[in-house]
Amino acid sequence: MFYFDPLYFLMIAPALALGFYAQWKVKSTYAKANQQPARLSGAATARHVLDEAGLQSVSVEQIPGHLSDHYDPRSKVLRLSPEVYNGRTMAAVGIAAHEAGHALQDAHGYAPLVVRNAAVPIANFGSKSAMIMFIGGIVLANMGVAFGNQLFLLGIILFAAGVVFQIVNLPVEFNASSRAKLLLVDRGIVPEDEMYHVNKVLNAAALTYVAATLQAILTLMYYVIRYAGSRD
Repeated sequence: MFYFDPLYFLMIAPALALGFYAQWKVKSTYAKANQQPARLSGAATARHVLDEAGLQSVSVEQIPGHLSDHYDPRSKVLRLSPEVYNGRTMAAVGIAAHEAGHALQDAHGYAPLVVRNAAVPIANFGSKSAMIMFIGGIVLANMGVAFGNQLFLLGIILFAAGVVFQIVNLPVEFNASSRAKLLLVDRGIVPEDEMYHVNKVLNAAALTYVAATLQAILTLMYYVIRYAGSRD
């Protein structure tokens, strides 16, 4: 069956291994950093960074969920999970500063963020529609309907849009983490010699994005190989 093709699992095995390692790394580094006290809470850190950058109009809100933290560029709102919002730990401070970094990117017109935000609707549509195209294409092709291969190709194009989004997202996340590290030290929120745990948390989080992008690229390659094979 298509869904259990050994080639697929063989191709994405490196990405799966990296993904499992990244998830373990995030959990372990977050747990350790969550035991290290900080001078400010996550909410206070975000507010301080935003105010220093002249972004008083960007609000900081608490939302439910575990590590559900994100910056909403449409509403100009930085949303933090309860643990991060209220936590006075290195983990909370690091994550809050990272999200504040996205707000600074937005305010400064950081090009990769602009491209990523513009690509969100296309990527969402592509990721939701691609699998339907793949399944429909396979069923029709197996029935001898010529249009099946064209439908499968359309699925590849739609899925590729999501892959492009993943690739563009990498520099956005890396840059936000870099900004966070500099901001925490420059604003005196975390002394440079105490940045160890913050660096570990942000680096581990970045690794999850790398793993997700690698899996998306390898999956796209698999679909292209399948399509090329069906054409032969």
